[in-house]
Amino acid sequence: MQQIPETRYFQCGRFRFALDERPLVMGILNVTPDSFSDGGQHAGRDAAVRHAEQMIAEGVDIIDIGGESSRPGSAALPLEDELARVIPVVEALRDCGKPLSIDTYKPEVMRAAMAAGADLINDIWGFRMPGAVEVLAAPVAGRTGLCVMHMQRDPQTMQEDPHYQDVVGEVADFLAERIAVLRAAGIDDARLSLDPGFGFGKTPDHNLRLLGQLPRIALEGLPVLAGISRKSTLGAILGGRPPQQRIAASIAAAVCAVERGAFIVRVHDVEQTVDAVKTWWAVRNESVTAA
Repeated sequence: MQQIPETRYFQCGRFRFALDERPLVMGILNVTPDSFSDGGQHAGRDAAVRHAEQMIAEGVDIIDIGGESSRPGSAALPLEDELARVIPVVEALRDCGKPLSIDTYKPEVMRAAMAAGADLINDIWGFRMPGAVEVLAAPVAGRTGLCVMHMQRDPQTMQEDPHYQDVVGEVADFLAERIAVLRAAGIDDARLSLDPGFGFGKTPDHNLRLLGQLPRIALEGLPVLAGISRKSTLGAILGGRPPQQRIAASIAAAVCAVERGAFIVRVHDVEQTVDAVKTWWAVRNESVTAA
């Protein structure tokens, strides 16, 4: 008698997602004045809530809230400023019916965001800041999901001549090391996800190599998040077009990512990406009802 494989899940705070279901679309909600693509458009609680409501209407699966720009060359934001930007937005959206992710590397912001209702912590530093692992391993963290990202150096210097002997292997090794640290702290695998960090200390060719070989990034089946939406690599492919003119390329990159096993795609253009992922999923399953 053939044994049916056990369904595996990604635990995202109050929400749980089966890893054999349609890949998820994470919508970007930047409450910053200086993000590379949409800086200033959704700064402030009311504007952020309106944009979140629009993304929900467009079919978003997860909302990723960020208060500090991590574009190349960006300066660090003082703790109190980040808290003032993001916590009111988390509190306002806590009962919106969608998981809330907080894009931060500061343990103090992680703690405050979880208390306010965040379901996922998305950390560009891979939980390397002192105290971060302890915050996420504490009972107060509960079932909060974690996304471990790779970044070479820091946002101020990461794009100054990034280099690797084997970008895919080195990124995979870094993620494996960070996952081992989190497991050693008692954090369950169901809470963990991985992000190769497109654009964070990589050249366009590095990014394309990572996207092309994305299955090598997955560790023991942990879900992979891919965030390449509107990034400069796509601009390079398109001859230097600005971020707002990279929508079609962003959707194509999202489909490339899910085709190579990404379970979450982090995007600016929610409606178009949801449509594309649903279409890809229906074709994959040869069924309209699968979408």
